[in-house]
Amino acid sequence: MSPHKPLVVTAGDPAGIGPELCSTLADSPYAEDVVIVGDKSLIKGSVKVIDTPFPAPVVCGKPDSANAQTLLDGLARAVKGCLNGEFSGLVTLPVAKSVIADAGIPFTGHTELLAELTNAALPVMMLVAGELRVALVSTHMPLSAVPGYVTKKRLGDVIEVLDRELRSKFKLRNPEIVVCGLNPHAGEGGHLGHEDRDVIAPVIRELTDKGLHLRGPLPADTAFTPAAGHKDVVLAMYHDQGLPVLKYAGFGHAVNVTLGLPIIRTSVDHGTAFDIAGRGEADSGSLIAAVRLAATMAGK
Repeated sequence: MSPHKPLVVTAGDPAGIGPELCSTLADSPYAEDVVIVGDKSLIKGSVKVIDTPFPAPVVCGKPDSANAQTLLDGLARAVKGCLNGEFSGLVTLPVAKSVIADAGIPFTGHTELLAELTNAALPVMMLVAGELRVALVSTHMPLSAVPGYVTKKRLGDVIEVLDRELRSKFKLRNPEIVVCGLNPHAGEGGHLGHEDRDVIAPVIRELTDKGLHLRGPLPADTAFTPAAGHKDVVLAMYHDQGLPVLKYAGFGHAVNVTLGLPIIRTSVDHGTAFDIAGRGEADSGSLIAAVRLAATMAGK
């Protein structure tokens, strides 16, 4: 990797495992090619840090909502650096939505905030574990809200973002997208729900006619099997349709990628882990994978 235009890593909630994971980068091949945004007093080792000290004392395992605004300010600083060319990409460590909400700050997640900060119309969440890629149409919402959320327009827009970003950021010439159905057995011809027949299938036909390489809607219980054949990404309709498979296949070294942004953004596949913070038990595998993938996407 070149030291020119390093990656920027946000350390996440200081009471979680983020700062200690950042410290492990000092002994990684990426030590000279990352800049950490976080509280310098919490990060050990010889890595470059943009110091963002927290106003409230940091106690491992005990998050404090008084530190929430500083967390978000650090993220905004990292994003600004990506947009102006200071950094080649962003890697984020986890924050706790509830802690930020307790500070009275509306916050639904990193992905939504990054879209706001970069003026991105439609961010798309995709997780990567080795050769397996799983993208989502809907993310953090009640299951009861999903059928109404998956409209023809939204599904079409998500698929087009996915196709475009796989071409531009992953250098796939003609990405094959397997699209899951919403209902069991992809609706069983309308006997187990109408959305697969009336919403998903027409979008697939329309975009296939435009030249996109799509298959589906396939039943989600077979979309990931060898019988489904080769594919570059599986598109799931909702969070717990696709991510259990991905995390079973690659937990600990999976990477969360936000597509549809004007910047490169990857993240770890785990949470703040307040219960083990400060104990030296945190596994840096997902962080290293997230840095490696961001570097690859940035052409390093």
